[in-house]
Amino acid sequence: MTDICSRAGLAVLAAMLAGCGATAPLKPPPGETLPPAPYGAPARPDAEELLELDALAAPERSVELRRRSEEREDDPFDLPPE
Repeated sequence: MTDICSRAGLAVLAAMLAGCGATAPLKPPPGETLPPAPYGAPARPDAEELLELDALAAPERSVELRRRSEEREDDPFDLPPE
């Protein structure tokens, strides 16, 4: 009996986890609205525009590879522990 219950529990858990991957367009909860337009903006941004990251929040990664080993410069802040 417990084997059947544990299998049923695992099946329910798997079904719940499968539902977590569902995606849908983002909308504010019922009865709520999006934040007001920023001062000076001509229109209020929608949910997708609010989720876009600016360049400072997600900078591009530098892919410059080192071709040979180089000596490190002395770092005045690299102090031994006290």
